[in-house]
Amino acid sequence: MSLDRLLRPQSIAVFGGREAANLIEQCDRMGFTGAIWPVHPYRDELAGHPCYRSVADLPAAPDAAFIGVNRHASIDIVGELAARSAGGAILYASGFAEAADDTAAGQDLQQQLVAAAGDMPILGPNCYGFINYLDRAPLWPDQHGGQPAARGVAIITQSSNLTISLTMQRRGLPLAYVVAVGNQAQTDLAAVAQALLADARVTAIGLHIEGIHDVAGFEAMAAQARRQRTPIVALKPGRSSQAQSVSLSHTASIAGSDAAAGAFLQRLGIARVQTPSELLATLMLLHVHGALPGCAIGSMSCSGGDAALVADAAQAHAVTLPVLTNEQTGRIAATLDDLVTISNPLDYHTFIWIDQPALENTFRAMASCDFDLLLLILDLPRTDRCDPADWLHSLRALMTIARERGARTAVMASLPENMPEARAQELVAAGVAPMADLNDTMAAIRAAACIGRAQQADLPAPLLPVSAAAATRRTLPEFAAKQRLAAYGIPIPTGELSTNAVQTADEIGYPVVVKISDSAHKTETGGVQLNLRDAKAVAAAAEKLGRPGQPLLVEHMVEDAVAELVVGVTRDPQFGLLLTIGAGGIWVEILGDSRSLLLPTTRAELRTALLSLRSAPVLAGYRSQPAGDVEATLDALLAVARFAADHAGQLLELDINPLLVGAAGQGVTAADALLVMEEAQT
Repeated sequence: MSLDRLLRPQSIAVFGGREAANLIEQCDRMGFTGAIWPVHPYRDELAGHPCYRSVADLPAAPDAAFIGVNRHASIDIVGELAARSAGGAILYASGFAEAADDTAAGQDLQQQLVAAAGDMPILGPNCYGFINYLDRAPLWPDQHGGQPAARGVAIITQSSNLTISLTMQRRGLPLAYVVAVGNQAQTDLAAVAQALLADARVTAIGLHIEGIHDVAGFEAMAAQARRQRTPIVALKPGRSSQAQSVSLSHTASIAGSDAAAGAFLQRLGIARVQTPSELLATLMLLHVHGALPGCAIGSMSCSGGDAALVADAAQAHAVTLPVLTNEQTGRIAATLDDLVTISNPLDYHTFIWIDQPALENTFRAMASCDFDLLLLILDLPRTDRCDPADWLHSLRALMTIARERGARTAVMASLPENMPEARAQELVAAGVAPMADLNDTMAAIRAAACIGRAQQADLPAPLLPVSAAAATRRTLPEFAAKQRLAAYGIPIPTGELSTNAVQTADEIGYPVVVKISDSAHKTETGGVQLNLRDAKAVAAAAEKLGRPGQPLLVEHMVEDAVAELVVGVTRDPQFGLLLTIGAGGIWVEILGDSRSLLLPTTRAELRTALLSLRSAPVLAGYRSQPAGDVEATLDALLAVARFAADHAGQLLELDINPLLVGAAGQGVTAADALLVMEEAQT
């Protein structure tokens, strides 16, 4: 169904009392030029506009309708509007599927609502609506902080209150649309985003996501955005992992539903931010410059203190400050006093503070270094007590360079209050991104670079289809699990199940490990004896672990591993199979150092995930230690992914912990494995 008429209306029908009157006042205040048709059974006028008695009395089918009446009457009105082929409606009333105290009745009413709407799009229920700032069409029954714009960003949320808060920003960020989708009975967030992508005046889209309703629809929306190079950034709060408490594996303890959602967004090329402030900062950068090709920045300030703060914030967000080459250093030095130390970040001192031509020369030299973004640190003074004239030389110099070179530039105030809205608007108009707050700015740079990389990559393959678990869970004994994995090329230690541990150890060769084979967490329960170097030690271990008539698992012990990893797969009920890589052994839960990818995946994606771990320097040969066998690690990860794909209908959990990584050329070994599969009920 098309949302064009609803989102860009020429005529608006309004139903209700106070909220309807508020909406009409917002339309009049913004200068909506289309028709406004209040509908009320008893009143003759509403907010200065004559009323109609019913939908049937309207002069034509409205493009958009706001329904601000009770939930039962709302369903009737929706049906009448659909029968007249209206363009769409907003449902303000609550008490549908979101009503926890009346779940059955609410669900029934929601089904009735969707049925009444038919092919007519509806937003909500429990929804304020939207504001189209481009066409001066606010279908919104409350105050807001935006103003008309010729182009700008779109923000779509699942919270009307958050929408209001975001419109109150004073950053000079032009808003094209803000849309609240409510409980998404029919039209979800992805469908709205896809409709807004069709408007060329929308420069970027920001999403506030509480939950993803339609995975396939979200994939289609993101693919369209990638194809047309419209960047998308998302604010998605985390969700509790308590639902994972029944899982057996280490992987499941770190790969909850939020990890799957994060992996899903990353897969689609949608950058994820943590706070509303980061969302607005990223949207500002995307509006002015679009996605960035990378996150290598040049930083300029007239203060060494500012330079140090930028360096720290950049490091915290994995934003790089490239070291200047000798040639670059020479060009910049030629524009400055001999007392200035040339570096990046650059403290150009106050020698040229009010000399705009000199500032332009220095900024021009820095811009010639072709950073992904050139950043000027400048906190503007408050105008009620200070004269900002001296500060404006720097602003004007940077605007000149941005215009001359077409360089991606930004001005960042270290404190938000030191970037006045009027100056921010002036900078936006000049093609310079006004930013505020060190951490928000670095988070925005990182997010814009992530989107830029995704735009250059191929679209991801569709997620693996996985049915809901409905059969009996079966945890395979470790030896059986390892045999299944070894068949896919995953290296395992030499070993076997044995009722004569000493004889088997003699045959395998020392040192060995002796284990109880059918325990999920052997280390925690004392079911593992390590580093056994002779028959006497093996006999003692077997006596400690042995159970009459039950074999023990005896394996050769791998020594001299460079690193330990945990590798696992869990099944997310919404997104499918999730492969997680993390620091191995007990450190996976202590450090929380992990990365997750949805399947299918590629070797390149696995390499990026592996080398982005905080513990990854160990694989590169940390402090003169031997480097790890990264290629063999990737081979094993791909084998795990193949196994998971081939068993997508039965696999519940797979956990290799640890995967021992040998030195370069020495391979890897799955030292322990857990495999939980579905078995069909008989």
